[in-house]
Formats: sequence, structure tokens, C-alpha cells
Amino acid sequence: MHAGDGVAAGGGADERVYHVEELTRVEGEGRLHLRVRDREVVEARLNIFEAPRYFERLVVGRTPDEVIDIVARICGICPIAYQLTAVHAFESAFGVTVDPPVRALRRLLYCGEWIESHALHVYLLHAPDFLGLPSAVELAKLDRGVVEQGLRLKRIGNDILAVVGGRPIHPVSLRVGGLYRAPRREELAKLRADLDEAVELAQATVRLVAGFEAPEFEARRLLVSLRHPDEYPMNEGRIVSSDGLDLAPQDWPLAFREEQVEGTSALHARTHAGEAYLLGPSARLELAGAALHPLAARALDDTGQAGELATNVFRSVLARAVELVQATAEARDLLDAYERPRVPSVPWRPAPGIAAWATEAPRGLLFHRYEVDEAGIVRRATIVPPTSQNQAAIEADLARFAPSVLDLPHAEATRRLEWLIRCYDPCISCAAHFLDLSLDRDGGPA
Repeated sequence: MHAGDGVAAGGGADERVYHVEELTRVEGEGRLHLRVRDREVVEARLNIFEAPRYFERLVVGRTPDEVIDIVARICGICPIAYQLTAVHAFESAFGVTVDPPVRALRRLLYCGEWIESHALHVYLLHAPDFLGLPSAVELAKLDRGVVEQGLRLKRIGNDILAVVGGRPIHPVSLRVGGLYRAPRREELAKLRADLDEAVELAQATVRLVAGFEAPEFEARRLLVSLRHPDEYPMNEGRIVSSDGLDLAPQDWPLAFREEQVEGTSALHARTHAGEAYLLGPSARLELAGAALHPLAARALDDTGQAGELATNVFRSVLARAVELVQATAEARDLLDAYERPRVPSVPWRPAPGIAAWATEAPRGLLFHRYEVDEAGIVRRATIVPPTSQNQAAIEADLARFAPSVLDLPHAEATRRLEWLIRCYDPCISCAAHFLDLSLDRDGGPA
């Protein structure tokens, strides 16, 4: 981490620059740049400089099932989110309905991904911030048991992906119409004891993070997530917001747009009115918390901190912990109710048109849109990751939070600003996806 010192600008103005050349404990490569002049923030940037990977171009000319395998490579932490969003998009366009046991297996896969992703973030990426430590290595020296608890949870999530998805990283079981193979009941039964343990570990995680001291920070934001009438949102639901939005998952472009911003290899997403918005666990709990599993709802209620989740982003670690209880408890319920499908997939026929869908990745709403021809071949693709949607909100929160750290030593102020960014669990590798990059190295007002 490289933090610049405050300098006096011309005319006697006090100008300070807080700069982190390479953010740590995030997935991917990015930097923080914040400029304050006379105690007023004039520039706040989360610069994503990881090279664009052109996935939206790579899938052009491909069949739907090829797309499903390709988009898994966008992220090693949340490949299921990318695969299932594409699967649902194509199935919606082609009029495909899968059998209930197949739907349950897909939801189990998503639970596994939420478990491993949230455990990674809470224990290895975010907890050190609350404890004043530079890394999970130092946390392990202080309390090895806590880190082992997080690694155990992550392993159980990966084991679900391996059994249902075929392997823990970039699973291979999903296809349009269902799965290539459905596991036997006895294969899933091997996970039963592990899921009992996972529920207990997730509940302990909520108790642990509820005791973390967080900076005081309040910001009212537009919240966006899926909401489903019968279940906590993962695969399906309608797009809703804290200001009353209610859209089908295919209709994301009716309310939101992407725009190119100088100095970053990620597009930003805003509402058509230009407003930033927040995705992720805190937004889901606020907008869809009524559908929480009883164990997750009880865990959240016991903390007495539910009212802070929508306004203090530093409490997002608690939201992720509550969703660990949600995912582990639901995975156990799905396993107990599992009946192997008679056939793992159903036949389908391609049709020309628009294939679009949104699901809830661990970090928030993920949107895919594909234009397909009469053979089902993709001719154009749009993939909108959660981090590129959250980026405008991150920068807005940096500007709001900065005044509260100006009187701290420069290194400590910089550390707290970096901590704020990690609250969003940004997946920078996912966000780096646009095609035209222009850098303004001189900077300037945001």
C-alpha cells in the first residue's frame, strides 16, 4: 500500500491525496485515489485497471451450452452465478421448464457458492480490518481457530459444488434444460453431517461479527435486489428497489444503464436518472428479508443490529454472516428433501430473440442479455456484474466517509478508506469487462 502525504496547494489551500496503488484483500486489481481540498472531497475514484477480458465478445458465435461453460471462467469464486444467469436467460427465451428436483439441485449449487464466497470474504478478506490486522495470516497468528473456522466453512461450500457441479471451481454439470448428470441420493447424503456442522459454524460467525466494532457511518442509498414471493432470492425473483421499482428479471435495461468512466476498465451502472445504487447482502436483507430461513432470521434478530444494515456499509459483514446461515440451513433442507430427478434434463429448441435474466450472485444482482438467431447462436451479449453496478455507490461512499477521517494520521485515514472499499467485497476481475479504455493521468475533479 502506498499512501501519499498531504500537500499544500497554491493559494494556501490545504490539499491532501489518499492513494492506494494496489488494493489488498479484494479479488482482482484496483487502486484507490481520493483528493481533498480545504476539507472538501473533489475526487473519489476506485480505479479498476485490470485488463478487460472481452467475455462479451468471446461468447459471440457460440451455442447456449458453450456460453454456459465460457462465462464460468469470468470468476473462480462465483462461477455458478454466471452459469445460472445464462442458463435462466436461455431457458426463459426458449420456453424451457425444468423439473422441480432439477430446480432444487440448481438452488443447492447456488447455496454452495454463497457459502464458500461469503466465508472467504468474512474471515480472510474483511475480518482483519475490524481487528486492526493487515492480513488473515496475522489473524491466524492471533487466533488460529477463527481462521480454521472460516476455511472449514469454505471447504463445505466447495464440497457442495464438487458433488453437484462436478468440480469445485468452474463446475461442469449445468446445461440448458437441466443438468448433464444428477447426483445419486447417497452421494448427497455424504454432505449431511458437514451441513449440520456448517449451520453451527455459520451461527457462530454471526455472533462473532456482531461483536466487531465498526466506524460510525450513515448513508441512505437506493437499494436494489431480487425478491421472490416464496423464497430468499437467488436464482429467481423480480427486480425491486427501495424506491418502489418492480420489474421482471429480463427488464433490467428499463431502469438501469451502463456508462464508460475514464480511468477504469469497468463500466459503471446507474439508474436512467443517473443515481448510484447498492446491491448485495445488505440490500437483499432489507428488501427480501421477510423470506429468510427461520434460523437466519433468528440469528439476525439476536444481534439487535438489523436496523443498521441498510445505512452503515461497515455492517455488511454481518449481512454476509446472516446469509451464511441462510445458505447452510437451506442447503441442509434441500438435501433432506432431495429426490433424484427421473431425467437430468429436458429437450429444447432454439428460437430467435432476446435471452435475458438476473440472479443474485453473492455480491449482488447479476444481469445477462443475449441476442440469439434462429439457430440459438449468440450474436450480441451484455454481462453486467455486481461490482460494476456497485462502483458508483463505492465512490459516493468514499466521498461521504472521507471527512470523518481527515483528522486521523494519514496512514490510518488511508487504511480506513481501503476498509470501506472492502465492505462491498468487490470482485474486480468480474467488473473488468468493457472494450474501450482511456486513461487521464492528470486527474481532476470527480
